[in-house]
Amino acid sequence: MKSASSWTRIGLVLAAGTICLTFAVRAAAQVQTTTTTTHGQATKEVKVEHGEVLLVEGNDLFVKTEDGSIRHFPNIPESDQITVDGKSVGIHELKPGMKLQRTITITTTPKTVTTVQSVTGKVFHVSAPNSVILTLDDGTNQSFKIPKGQKFTINGNETDAFGLKKGMKVSATKIVEEPMTVVEHQRQVTGKMPPPPPAPPADVPVLIVVAMPAPAPAAETPASAAPAELPKTGSELPLIGLLGLACLSASLGLKLVRRA
Repeated sequence: MKSASSWTRIGLVLAAGTICLTFAVRAAAQVQTTTTTTHGQATKEVKVEHGEVLLVEGNDLFVKTEDGSIRHFPNIPESDQITVDGKSVGIHELKPGMKLQRTITITTTPKTVTTVQSVTGKVFHVSAPNSVILTLDDGTNQSFKIPKGQKFTINGNETDAFGLKKGMKVSATKIVEEPMTVVEHQRQVTGKMPPPPPAPPADVPVLIVVAMPAPAPAAETPASAAPAELPKTGSELPLIGLLGLACLSASLGLKLVRRA
């Protein structure tokens, strides 16, 4: 029988001086507990996810997945390393455009934890068919529940709880088997740098642009600047001669007027 809340196996055997040969060592409280674990066949499931680095902001990583959605991975530890082109890099060395691949291996292992509790004592009182009180070797009394339909062997004969009598020396064993499932996740992230831009074909000329210096602007002449002085090409003597000739002509003209 398997149960986490009741006695699953109680063997009560009449003590005739050799009843406790199966219990070589006894604890002071007379209740001994042992636990064993058995593992079943493990199964593995592998998942592969692809994405592209969009942005690294502090310790937060933003990745574009295959379906076009954007995933945010916050607070990535500094100790986490990613293998990119065979080199281990940290979160701050990731660059936009890098291709990432995350492989998740899920290992599921079934196991059974078996707990065995054993006790030896004399029957002090029986409340058939539900419970029995045993007097342990240290003189204390302890009550134990009896599972429904439990059978006991006394002097080679099978009986139920109603066959127990006060003063019988018996041993009882409680076995609890608890099935469990252990799930382990193992993650591995690898990546590669984005490919370089393609080189131009060999037969296509490459246009090379050379920056030419701009011509210096011409200096502007201020509007208020005085014109340059012309060179001197003559003297003042001709002007004086012209004035004298004019005076002489005027004098002759006055004399003619008076004579007339």
